[in-house]
Amino acid sequence: MTNTLRGADIVARTLNLAGMHTVFTLSGNHIMSMFDAVIGTEIELLHVRQEATAVFMATAWAALTGKVGVALVTGGPGHTNAASALCTPLASETPVILLSGHAATHEIGRGGFQELPQAAMAATVSKAAWTVENVKDLGHALARAARIASSGRPGPVHLSLPSDILDSEIEDEPNLWPTMQEFEPLVSSLGQIAAQAVISALDKAEHPIIAGGPLLCTARGRAAARRLEETLNVPVIGMESPRGLNDPALGAFAEVIQQTDLFVLLGKPLDFTLKFGEVPAFNADCKFIVLDPEVEIIRRVAHGKGERLILSAVVDSLSAVEALTTHGSPCGNDAWRTDVHSAVNYRPAEWETLTSYSDKKMHALDFCRGVNAFMSDNPDTVLVCDGGEIGQWSQGMLVSERRIINGVAGSIGSAIPFGLAACKVERVAPVIAISGDGAFGYHLAELYTAIRCNLPVIAIVGNDARWNAEHQIQVRAYGENRIHGCELLPTRYDLVAEALGAYGELVTNAAELPAALA
Repeated sequence: MTNTLRGADIVARTLNLAGMHTVFTLSGNHIMSMFDAVIGTEIELLHVRQEATAVFMATAWAALTGKVGVALVTGGPGHTNAASALCTPLASETPVILLSGHAATHEIGRGGFQELPQAAMAATVSKAAWTVENVKDLGHALARAARIASSGRPGPVHLSLPSDILDSEIEDEPNLWPTMQEFEPLVSSLGQIAAQAVISALDKAEHPIIAGGPLLCTARGRAAARRLEETLNVPVIGMESPRGLNDPALGAFAEVIQQTDLFVLLGKPLDFTLKFGEVPAFNADCKFIVLDPEVEIIRRVAHGKGERLILSAVVDSLSAVEALTTHGSPCGNDAWRTDVHSAVNYRPAEWETLTSYSDKKMHALDFCRGVNAFMSDNPDTVLVCDGGEIGQWSQGMLVSERRIINGVAGSIGSAIPFGLAACKVERVAPVIAISGDGAFGYHLAELYTAIRCNLPVIAIVGNDARWNAEHQIQVRAYGENRIHGCELLPTRYDLVAEALGAYGELVTNAAELPAALA
């Protein structure tokens, strides 16, 4: 008797064997065989209300666990909804696999149901994207996708899975199944000689700074960055905000960076967030070292800075941190390190007492004080900050080792999905997801997902009845008399939450906020 199985069974069992047991999904015609195939495995399908949410949840899952996140959606418009969210894990350097159903192979080019060039669309916002065309390739394609997603600069990978490939039956054979080694990332290490050359250059510099990208802003990355800084006595600063040098969490970092004579880009691209390393953001004589997993990033600096790029190496970020820590010794000076961190920690003195003088309205700083009072009693809190104005105040004033923000791509609306995934990972400590009323509107229906899946996120909505970031741009650029298209209603989102089955509370006084959070 032959042992046959479907393509969908190969996908499900491969995910199961690889330990990818949490899959964020939304059902649809092209992937119903996958929903059937996971029955009897350890895989949990956590289904949501909109496909972008599945990608955002997989992103936060990956950021908090260090594992590859998996999203599964249907083809056509389901895929386009999900693919639009891939720019966030791509810019945030987070390993994610997006599995999308697809029109049957025999229908391609003939006007198949929801037929789209899905891989080509996803390729623009992912590390790799392709359509699996043979049932025998499914397991190995998953392993290859996981390896690509987690190697070098981590990021998203897309696989389109045609419905007939998932439905195809095939005899079970050993060569269908990838080995666990096929899932493992390829690591580029920094050799001892190269590490010592970097350390020697740091030792010769008077005002060196090491800047890391989003990988150094995870809990694991922050810990590694602290060890490196203690070893070298050189300031190590993580950057993950689309506001770059204007990141409110970095205080007056933009001012001290003008003094640096050696800037080490450790997995941090020299892009718009660093004003491209140009004057006046940087000193005209500043030298650069680039330690990056992508040759093209190094070439970009070489082209722009010429002889001011004094060293470079193709190396993974965390591997480079480990090598520099292993081979390093103190080469900085206490005064400069103190100056840099004093600048990063700087907040205007008037912020300590600034408050709202309007009845029933709360200044963002009042809000942050209230949230901070709660977090002081819950130091393990996972803090999720969306974009927009309330997100910037929160990022600038609230501190959490396990913080997740909207990321370098700068998209808004991800806080609720991020928070739900954080609740899936963290079953004890509180999870706070902060959004403005504009950003909250993108995925507020996912509060229903939180209730259905027992994900106790604390969602806080700063409600100023406007798209305030854009409102402020209009005021500054065009004047008070040219404000339009940014207004929202002062909606009672607490009542919306209650209608969905959640607990809601309206807070208009900062003194009431800690109790409301509790």
